[in-house]
Amino acid sequence: MKLRDIADRLQCRLEGDGEVDIVRVAAIHKAGPGDLTFVANARYLPKLATTGASAVILGPSKGAPPLVSCAVLYADDPYSAFAHVVALFAPDTRPAAGVDPLSAVAGDAAIGAGASIGPFVTVGAGAVIGARTIVHPNVAIGAGARIGDDCVIQSQASIREGVVIGNRVTLHNGVVVGSDGYGFARQKDGTHLKIPQHADVVIEDDVEIGANSTIDRPAIGETRISAGTKIDNLVHIAHGVTIGRRALLAAQVGIAGSTIVEDDVMMAGQSGVSNHMRIGAGAKIGAKSAVLGSVAAGEFVTGHPAIPHRDWRRAATIFRQLPSLKKRVAELEQRIAELEEKLAECRTADR
Repeated sequence: MKLRDIADRLQCRLEGDGEVDIVRVAAIHKAGPGDLTFVANARYLPKLATTGASAVILGPSKGAPPLVSCAVLYADDPYSAFAHVVALFAPDTRPAAGVDPLSAVAGDAAIGAGASIGPFVTVGAGAVIGARTIVHPNVAIGAGARIGDDCVIQSQASIREGVVIGNRVTLHNGVVVGSDGYGFARQKDGTHLKIPQHADVVIEDDVEIGANSTIDRPAIGETRISAGTKIDNLVHIAHGVTIGRRALLAAQVGIAGSTIVEDDVMMAGQSGVSNHMRIGAGAKIGAKSAVLGSVAAGEFVTGHPAIPHRDWRRAATIFRQLPSLKKRVAELEQRIAELEEKLAECRTADR
């Protein structure tokens, strides 16, 4: 693809030879002739003088322009431009439309125009699959489930009965949507009575859920993942949880039952939230943090239990000093004991 054509598609300003052929996108330190690279972090700018790439995507110049050895595409947001150009070179792996003869589709299920249903897929009674949606092999779709248009459901995913999934949703391998919530009532004899979990699960438009993540259904009410939220691998969303719009949940996040996570929240890897909490809009939760109370909108918390991030950083610095502080305290206590002993001896001598 000609660099000039890429510039037109990305609506970037081109400086340099627009007739150069671009064959792939590559990292700046590995790029060679025919490669397009990008720089979104200023610390990589010095590498532009020696990169072997044919072209680079850069952001608006601040101060003196960097020394560049190749053509440049100037973009307001180079990282987003990079994402778009990767899509231009991504191979088209879309399977053919139609229902594979090795699938098992209920007679009253509705399959939209242009949808692709792979082999060994099961689609339950009354289920609906939207137009152009791709269902890869070995997916189970329960009775009455509804899946919107232009979705991608990867192999081994399970969409349980009655689950509602919006448009342009991606479920990666092994995702389970609508599994039973963890609800039991302890009995007098110490046993646990299961609370039936048959309420709703709703996944709104433009949500992506990573491999082996699970979204549980509640006994009453609903579990809802709102539009634009992106969920990483191995994330657990418990029964009755509401996730707001555009939230970002990294790998191994766990959110306990009936918690509300508002819009634009970011949760780093292995962080967790206790049940019945509210995480305010735009809040950030650091990696491995245990959130045991509600978090105000816009707050950044870290730690176990989670506290304001700035306080946690100070505490972490002190934590590393604890061995030497313990030694100093012991020495001071010994010194005080010696001085008290001498003081007692002086008082005795005065008598």
